[in-house]
Amino acid sequence: MLPRPTLYVRNGCHLCEDASVLLDAMLGADGWDAVDIETDDDLLVRYAHRIPVLAVDGEDRLELMITRPDVEAALAR
Repeated sequence: MLPRPTLYVRNGCHLCEDASVLLDAMLGADGWDAVDIETDDDLLVRYAHRIPVLAVDGEDRLELMITRPDVEAALAR
């Protein structure tokens, strides 16, 4: 079973939208979690200039330009 990834996003971020579409295509809409960084001050400070960030098993593995091969490699680790 593949680990369940979390994508850190914010509204109005085109890279976040692209990553969301990619994850939907790869894993299905229910196969991953999205967290809006604007709902938590600590997340906003941590991720403000790095989003989108894909975390797997609590470890940040990808950020900014997220591609299918990168997601496959991150999930395979």
